[in-house]
Amino acid sequence: MARVKRMTADASSPVDVLSRALDQAAQVLGDVRPEHRELPTPCREWTVGRLVDHLVAAPGHFVTMMRGGEPDWAAEPEHLDAGWAEAFRSAAGELARAWQERDDAASAGADWQTAEFAVHTWDLARGIERPTGDLDPEVARRGLAFMRANLTADNRGAAFGPEREAPAGATAYDQLAAFAGREA
Repeated sequence: MARVKRMTADASSPVDVLSRALDQAAQVLGDVRPEHRELPTPCREWTVGRLVDHLVAAPGHFVTMMRGGEPDWAAEPEHLDAGWAEAFRSAAGELARAWQERDDAASAGADWQTAEFAVHTWDLARGIERPTGDLDPEVARRGLAFMRANLTADNRGAAFGPEREAPAGATAYDQLAAFAGREA
């Protein structure tokens, strides 16, 4: 399996954590099968298929933003019947190149992207009943820190429900999911 090229030399830098988030999203996408597409996910009102389409489109949206454009996040993304992991890896590679082109690797942008991929990777894993114990906890912690600093009750929108209490002994991903309004 091809991995996204590491974007920095510092394993804890925001951009490197984003790189790891992209790698694991691709791995989980690789576990999706056509028969999973109609299954529900913790992401309200989204099936596995709709979440897969959104996840595959997300790196391209972020690249558009990084280059000064305004992506239409509300538009239905392109639907693929197969090849989700490969399509995602290609788009993630473009996102990695966009980060490499930046002079100012602003952590807020990378952390926002990490939060997006962390939450939706967890959503997807839960939707296909894939264990989440192998997911990188630093990705979840970085995404959760960003969300706690930036996601308020007023700007949660349709994607995030009210914060839930994480269960006792919750993993980093379960804490992230609870903050995002998902049931862990």
